[in-house]
Amino acid sequence: MFTGIVEEIGVVREASRDRLTFEGPVILESVKLGDSIAVNGVCLTVASLGEHCFSADVMPQTLRSSNLGRLHPCDRVNLERALVLGGRLGGHLVLGHIDGTGRIVDIVSEEGARLVRISAASDLMAYVVSKGFIAVDGVSLTIAHFDDYSFVISLVNYTARWTTLGARRSGDIVNLETDIIGKYVERLKSKTSRTLDLELLEQYGFAGSTDGG
Repeated sequence: MFTGIVEEIGVVREASRDRLTFEGPVILESVKLGDSIAVNGVCLTVASLGEHCFSADVMPQTLRSSNLGRLHPCDRVNLERALVLGGRLGGHLVLGHIDGTGRIVDIVSEEGARLVRISAASDLMAYVVSKGFIAVDGVSLTIAHFDDYSFVISLVNYTARWTTLGARRSGDIVNLETDIIGKYVERLKSKTSRTLDLELLEQYGFAGSTDGG
C-alpha cells in the first residue's frame, strides 16, 4: 500500500526484458530484500540491493500494461516506499496496481500551476469523478474536471519540481490508477439490485452509522 506522495526521483541504471535497476539513495534507507517500492506507481519487489541502487524482476504483463516497458537507462522515475502502518496518509490509498495507461493531450500554464489533460480508455474513465483522486505515474492528484474521454489535473510548482510530471510533455504515456473506493462501490452495485443508499453502504462497511450508541 502506498500514498501517492513521491519520496525521490530515481534514475534507471539498467533495463532489460525481465529486470529493472534503479538508482535512488534516499529511497533505500531502511529498505531490505523483499520490500515493496512503487516505481511510477507500479508496485515492485526489491530483488537485489547494490550501492545506492536496487533491482526488481518484472513480468511481461507489467511491461505491457504500464509505461515501465518504455524505460531506458538514464530515464527518471518516481519512487515511493510502501506505507508504514500508522504513518501519515498524505495523499490517498494507492495499491500500486496500475489500471492502465493514459496519454497526455495538452499542458496549459495557469498562474503558478499547470493544467494537464490526460486521455484514457472508457473503462478507466468510468471511475473518474470531479474532485476525486487518481494516481498518475504514482503521484496522488485531484481531478479538476473531466469529459467522456479525458480528465484534467492541476500540478502545483512543488509537484512539478519534485516528481517526473514536471518534465512530461504532450504525447507522453503515463500510468494511471483510479481510486480503490470507487472500484469497491462499483462491485457492490453489480452484486445487488438494491438502490445504492446510505443504509446499503453502512451494511457493507463503506459508511459509519450515525446512531449515537
